[in-house]
Amino acid sequence: MTTTFVQFLFYRLDPAWRRLSEDERHCRATELSETIESQEGLTTYAYNTTGLKAGTDLLLWRHGADVAEMQAASSRLHRTSLGEYLDISASYLGLIRPSNYVRRQTSQEQAVLSHERGTYLVVYPFTKTIEWHLLGAQTRQGMMNEHIKVGHEYGHIRQVLVHSFGLDDQEFIVAYEAEDLLEFQSLVMDLRATDGRKHTLSDTPIYTCVHRPLREAIELLA
Repeated sequence: MTTTFVQFLFYRLDPAWRRLSEDERHCRATELSETIESQEGLTTYAYNTTGLKAGTDLLLWRHGADVAEMQAASSRLHRTSLGEYLDISASYLGLIRPSNYVRRQTSQEQAVLSHERGTYLVVYPFTKTIEWHLLGAQTRQGMMNEHIKVGHEYGHIRQVLVHSFGLDDQEFIVAYEAEDLLEFQSLVMDLRATDGRKHTLSDTPIYTCVHRPLREAIELLA
């Protein structure tokens, strides 16, 4: 099985950035974009989060085979002139693994390696209760079947499920791609009514992000 690390890296912009001239901001944004585009062995998608969540302005969703290269790429980013104005506000790391509950995952159930991204991405860290892991396999499968059935009723919404056990504080990183946030909210409300919900220990903070081409996402930083 190919090892694929996935990271959701959130950045907070220093307000001093806004006091630079427009030409300075443009030049520094271009340098950062070129630095990210030149990274080898990593796939990066950019999302602007300014005004949608306090303390975060930019999300870089990345995946690759080498977590050490992810770290080195972050270091190169921080050494750019715009990188001096960016602080990491949150970072979530994990691995892609086969599902324990779905034999053959569709692109709706695991969209991480798709080359086309949705307009909206909603991301949150997720952890189950201890009791969940001590339940029998058939009991857990039954509750997950209900969960999966609800998800299939919203065929336009795609999920990304990343396993973080032993690598980060949460057990999973859950992300959904959607074109309609009202439809996504309806999905969440329906999932809250399933039996498996009582075994959720934590599923916050929640980040709502807007996908943009890399250069546009960086130019929109304000």
